[in-house]
Amino acid sequence: MAASGTGDLADDRALLGRTSTAERVADILRTRVAEGYFPPGTRLSEDGIGGALGVSRNTLREAFRLLTRERLLVHELNRGVFVRVLAVDDVDDIYRTRRLVECAVVRGLGRPPYALDALAAAVGHGETAARAGDWPGVSTANIHFHRELVALAASARTDELMRGVLAELRLALHVVDDPRALHEPYLARNREILDALRAGERTTAEDLLARYLDDSRTRVAAAYAQAVDTPAGPADRPPTGMAARPPASPAG
Repeated sequence: MAASGTGDLADDRALLGRTSTAERVADILRTRVAEGYFPPGTRLSEDGIGGALGVSRNTLREAFRLLTRERLLVHELNRGVFVRVLAVDDVDDIYRTRRLVECAVVRGLGRPPYALDALAAAVGHGETAARAGDWPGVSTANIHFHRELVALAASARTDELMRGVLAELRLALHVVDDPRALHEPYLARNREILDALRAGERTTAEDLLARYLDDSRTRVAAAYAQAVDTPAGPADRPPTGMAARPPASPAG
């Protein structure tokens, strides 16, 4: 599938500034992949993206290599670079990693009060999006909730780890056919976790989070398996019919 709409990507050129680097290009592309601008199975055009961002072919290829190491892209010999399509096993592994990291963050918070403004904002954005019927927006707010939860650890390394994990998760969420059914049940659960942390009940918050992630893992894996036909194990080639899927909304 050829990348489409790269003209809009030119809007991101200003983010590069005068010190354009492969890492900055990778940041832009990582965000675009996470938002669904380039859906799973999309072939990324060097000419289109390089021209839109105004970067050299070598810089873009290095950015592709960085994102391939993060498991967001895959390079196929003589075919090009594609946004990765996950297998159901990948979804399970993502949730195992999330449970280990997110629950450990809550467990290690120490004494209250906690800095919860960003977490509360994510909860509010999700509820606002739900009232507007914006279910991709609910999905985005939910990802922000978990990103801000991990940010409570005040660890740049943990933030970087979870940025990649949550970006991978978005690869699965973008192909699920009924985002409302998938995300609506967790609006109230996000607020329950926030309320427990506001009350200083760290253990309660961790228990709520662990059950939340276990339930979400079951629901997302089942919905994803129904949405795409992928084999168990690493899925590095777009499955039949995936390339014909229309691009997702940039809202995520």
